[in-house]
Amino acid sequence: MGDHFERHKQAWTSDEVQKLHTLAKKGMPLRAIAKALTRSEESVKTRAKADKLDIKSLR
Repeated sequence: MGDHFERHKQAWTSDEVQKLHTLAKKGMPLRAIAKALTRSEESVKTRAKADKLDIKSLR
């Protein structure tokens, strides 16, 4: 059933946020960003919306 993430409900670090912004600006899809950050797609989607980022799968 999907990937298992050990980081459930952990706060985002400033490095993770910076990497999220960088990957989103490069046009990477949601799934690839989530995998790169070892975060769930839902977590990445929530953070991206909070930061007003445009990610391919969110459009």
